[in-house]
Amino acid sequence: MDFVVYILFSDHLQKYYVGQTSDLEKRILDHNLGKSAFTSKGIPWKLVHIFACSNRSEAIRLETSIKRRGIKRYLQDKSIL
Repeated sequence: MDFVVYILFSDHLQKYYVGQTSDLEKRILDHNLGKSAFTSKGIPWKLVHIFACSNRSEAIRLETSIKRRGIKRYLQDKSIL
């Protein structure tokens, strides 16, 4: 099963959110339906970027690395923003 690390952005909150999942479509839908406590405040969330990972442990490592660096700074470092 492949995993992805995804980054979302909320215009309403002016904030980024990073997460990992094996079902991206369902996870984004959950965020935009208010099924997650933090992200329910920022609906609608827009997908900014996806990083493919070969397994869950790799996805968790990448997600943690992005959170440590700061999502916006990480995206700028990778020339995504």
